[in-house]
Amino acid sequence: MIGILGAGAFGTALAVTLGREQPVTLWARRGVAKLELELPPLVRLTSDIETVTEPTVLLAVPMQALGGLLREHAAQLEGRALVACCKGVDLATGHGPTALIAEACPRATAAILTGPSFAADIARGLPTALTLATADEAAGEALQRQLSTATLRLYRTTDTVGAELGGALKNVIAIAAGVVIGAGLGQSARAALMTRGYAEMQRLALALGARADTLAGLSGLGDLVLTCTSEQSRNFRYGQALGAGAGFDPAVTVEGRATAAAVVALAARREIDMPITAMVDALIDGRVTLPQAIQTLLSRPLKQE
Repeated sequence: MIGILGAGAFGTALAVTLGREQPVTLWARRGVAKLELELPPLVRLTSDIETVTEPTVLLAVPMQALGGLLREHAAQLEGRALVACCKGVDLATGHGPTALIAEACPRATAAILTGPSFAADIARGLPTALTLATADEAAGEALQRQLSTATLRLYRTTDTVGAELGGALKNVIAIAAGVVIGAGLGQSARAALMTRGYAEMQRLALALGARADTLAGLSGLGDLVLTCTSEQSRNFRYGQALGAGAGFDPAVTVEGRATAAAVVALAARREIDMPITAMVDALIDGRVTLPQAIQTLLSRPLKQE
């Protein structure tokens, strides 16, 4: 049995696909996301978080809300398998999801589920492959079996740092890719942006202890390709609007916005050069204009790849 905290698009999609095969309790604070699919009979919907008592709980809330949720309900969640389903870096602490879990619930099994996926695809039963990362290898094997379905295939790793940073950093690069397309700079510019963005992702992640093979896998390169090339990506759409000088619905969660600010601060402390991330953060914050951001990146010194 599985509990899911958060009934946004991703949490609801996971409830739909997992609930086709096993009992699921889905906690919704404000209602269930609309995916044009009915919840399976095995999914129990609740607005009372105290009734989510399953030993495995998926935390499908936005990254910037995760720390508060864990602190508020630490006593209830302690000792369980807690699987974060969000991507980003916490602005308040600079930590990723598993570190937040470990701080709030030190006796829990901290894990993260991440990789190239859109909620609508998962809910519709389209083939999807994700990365499940936890430092506890035995727990990872058990979670892999429990959370895999006929159409949702999970690959296991103990590299939580790499899995977290791949999922977080690609959102920032996806915003930049959207800016490129929105500003009419062309497909060649997007390809270059993605490639150099991936180099930035590697620089920071490897410096923080991630493995290169993790960044080259589903949670890094795979997720980067998906979110930089599809308008289903909220981060890409936000960047596209930014590049075109158009408005964007403030109610839509764009994880890459806060992640950019958090990563700029983290990279500065480590003295790691991340020019694309820095320009995304400055552009979002209004410290530079789009022409200034483009000129700054294009005027960087020529060097070896």
